[in-house]
Amino acid sequence: MNPLLEHLNEPQLAAVTLPPQHALILAGAGSGKTRVLTTRIAWLISTGQVAPSGILAVTFTNKAAKEMLTRLAAMLPINVKGMWIGTFHGLCNRLLRAHHRDAGLPQLFQILDSGDQQAAVKRLLKTLNVDDEKYPPRELCHFINAQKEQGLRPAAVEAWDDWARKRVELYEAYEAQCQREGVVDFAELLLRCYELLERNEPLRRHYQERFRHVLVDEFQDTNKLQYKWLKLLAGDHAAMFCVGDDDQSIYAFRGADVGNMRDFEREFHVTNLIRLEQNYRSHGNILDAANAIIKNNPQRLGKNLWTEAGAGEPIRIHEAYSDGDEARFIVEEVKALSRDGHARAEIALLYRSNAQSRALEHALFNAGLPYRVYGGLRFFERAEIKHALAYLRLIANANDDTAFARVVNFPTRGIGARSLENLQDAAKALGSSLHAAIPRLSGAGGAKLAGFADLIVRLREAANLPLQELVEHVLDLSGLREHYRNEKEGQERLANLDELVNAAASFVAEEGTVGTEGELSADLMSFLAHASLEAGEHQAGEGDDALQLMTVHSAKGLEFNMVFICGLEEGLFPHENSLLEDKGLEEERRLMYVAVTRARQRLYLCFAQTRMLHGQTRYNLPSRFLDEVPEELVKWLTPRAGRNGYQVADSAAYAYNATSTFGAAPRRSDSQRGGGFRIGQSVMHPKFGLGVIVNAEGGGSDARVQVNFGAAGIKWLALSVAKLEAA
Repeated sequence: MNPLLEHLNEPQLAAVTLPPQHALILAGAGSGKTRVLTTRIAWLISTGQVAPSGILAVTFTNKAAKEMLTRLAAMLPINVKGMWIGTFHGLCNRLLRAHHRDAGLPQLFQILDSGDQQAAVKRLLKTLNVDDEKYPPRELCHFINAQKEQGLRPAAVEAWDDWARKRVELYEAYEAQCQREGVVDFAELLLRCYELLERNEPLRRHYQERFRHVLVDEFQDTNKLQYKWLKLLAGDHAAMFCVGDDDQSIYAFRGADVGNMRDFEREFHVTNLIRLEQNYRSHGNILDAANAIIKNNPQRLGKNLWTEAGAGEPIRIHEAYSDGDEARFIVEEVKALSRDGHARAEIALLYRSNAQSRALEHALFNAGLPYRVYGGLRFFERAEIKHALAYLRLIANANDDTAFARVVNFPTRGIGARSLENLQDAAKALGSSLHAAIPRLSGAGGAKLAGFADLIVRLREAANLPLQELVEHVLDLSGLREHYRNEKEGQERLANLDELVNAAASFVAEEGTVGTEGELSADLMSFLAHASLEAGEHQAGEGDDALQLMTVHSAKGLEFNMVFICGLEEGLFPHENSLLEDKGLEEERRLMYVAVTRARQRLYLCFAQTRMLHGQTRYNLPSRFLDEVPEELVKWLTPRAGRNGYQVADSAAYAYNATSTFGAAPRRSDSQRGGGFRIGQSVMHPKFGLGVIVNAEGGGSDARVQVNFGAAGIKWLALSVAKLEAA
């Protein structure tokens, strides 16, 4: 057997050695999809079916792309650096750089990350005297990106009222500003590339003939425009090899469309549908629970995870009185696990909403347990790094208004808001960039702006230095280093600036020096593109053996020996917003499936009777997902509650003694404290269904209770007439 194929199981082998036809690979969690994708590429090249240049492989993160390239380099004696393997944004950037004239872009166009885009929109609103409270910059960015991801330019966007028409006008003005400044945002990279290929038939045909095999990772996360882009590049001749898992589609809020998988199956007449169901990550009980949960979703393509690793430990379920008690339970369990020799870095605390982390962090801090909130500010998003990159961008393009506005007065050089307003007015009148309008200003403000323009000239004079030396020069001449030396807590920022120099050196070492373009280092242009594209990556920091805290969305793609899923309550997980959205509950269930399948050895499911969120105490029902886990798989660490009712906390403050105030008695004696209903008790109503009593008032015949019925809302009911029973 070919050495490449030796370690593949039967379905993996079938996928890797498929003939050059369209294929859909349903790859379950932990089933080795990266191995299959990489080995498929190596197999095609090693058997002479395609040259390395004839492969186009698309991933969703730079980390995944680098992993594929590293594995390929180990499998084959080829230079993988020139291969077209990368993210959608990275590949579109590469194609637009090669054909910038045809795309209507300057050769040195810059990429706006999300922060830069928002800053650009803020400047636009200020220039046009638009109320940023009526049109918030963040929401306007979201609107613009959403239109682009649907493939819609301003002229194609429908507007039904004055407010909507104004948003479209601002979208159009934003496009004009970006074109004038020679910058593109992330969404523009893909849309501009798609439009270029769509209208330029010779160019489209060139790439369609070049790429004989198009491979896609995480296909369930593609949006409509990404799918259209893939179809355009595939044309009539390329074989599409799409790997994905419809059960792990959790990014609808970013525009991901799980329906692309079924559309692909139908439109490309896919006959090769292979399921990778053997899991190499988790024990059997964990997988059986995941299978049981996800089977409640309709219209799945369908698969069933299994393992040879054995059943493993039962799934542990813990019911706490409050979110504080939940956190304290987790702290004690983590301490016990640590005493038993388990590394804290292999223990993850997952939650649905960031707001849940407060109680967890407080308990961990008090217990002296080190922890890391995964997905915090990343390196290229830190303020001091963005300042340094802005100076580098001005070296590349002095007309980049976003970079200009960021550092024109940082470190402070006495350029006030009034001077900047005058400069913006002059630029608007000239139809030019801010930098180009500086000569039009006089007085003290004009002199200070001229000094900044001179600084850019002096920085640019060093533009042909090796990249590492150029970054060092910029940090010194710009005054950034001196500024942070004089800042009370600037040592960490200085260390980050030093790390930027290291990043530049590492970038050149990994990518190779590519020389100069005129007076500019081509390394600088590549490094700036790299920094913008990397800004969206999730990077866990280095440091102590620490617990990992994160949202379930952030946990996608990760795995841990021990996993706690916290806050499994109705309204929290599944989130209350999901009950109001079409197919929202299905996505929440997929999110739960992702959470469960992060665990290798042990899984804890935790929920609380009461929880403080946004300053209010909430009484939630246990999550429906708990009921979807088969009873034979679980071990309750507290007496069984589930959706049949909470266990009563032994706390006089918590109990609402109904003997003195409630006129009706509950149906089940084992769920009462005293002789009547109580706050926190689960009850059943013939119309509204299952609910939890969250408040009460009055007494005797005037007694009434406030009940949270979840999807049916929160309602006050008079006990004298309400047909309310203990659940």
